[in-house]
Amino acid sequence: MKRTLLFASLLAFGLAAAAQTSTKSQAQTALQTGQTAPAVTSNGPVILDYKGQLTESADPVEAKIAQQVRHQLLKLPYYSTFDDLEYVVQGRTVTLTGSVTSLHSQTRQDAANAIKRIEGVDKVVNNIQVLSPNLYDEQARERVFRSLSRTAGLSQYFWPASPDIHIIVDHQRVTLKGIVHNEGDKNLANIAANEVRDVFQVNNQLQVAK
Repeated sequence: MKRTLLFASLLAFGLAAAAQTSTKSQAQTALQTGQTAPAVTSNGPVILDYKGQLTESADPVEAKIAQQVRHQLLKLPYYSTFDDLEYVVQGRTVTLTGSVTSLHSQTRQDAANAIKRIEGVDKVVNNIQVLSPNLYDEQARERVFRSLSRTAGLSQYFWPASPDIHIIVDHQRVTLKGIVHNEGDKNLANIAANEVRDVFQVNNQLQVAK
């Protein structure tokens, strides 16, 4: 009887120790991998028609900051269809990403300055890239824009003050970003961009509105 009780006690102690070790190991792993709370992201370039684009946050302050960030970026006077402004809100820190043309290089600093003035923001990390000036890229931007805007069904995405489709060109490589209404329009945009001469590659990252 005593042996049975001793064995049961040792078994229980062993299981408890194993559970404690497992929990500690998981915590250490999370710490080492830098896991943090989910962030609010723009999920692509900031556009006027953003239904279903934003990720959500359980933190009301974080959610409010994200709304203000989007609002301030849309107000920038030289933010065009050839620029890509994106953001991540993590707590009270806002990280800006994307790219702007050399013609609109001031937009990079204007964006950071506008976000710094938002109530509740403690830190702004400005990772917006300024694309190198390139005559061939400028020509490619205009040609891709004309090709897309003249394609039946796609002109609607260039009507708003902040277009739904953004055309990013870097060394004659084109990336399409933004939101379209359906897969058909996404495919049309891909075809129209690929028809432009002197374009080396088209990366179609357009999202379909849900």
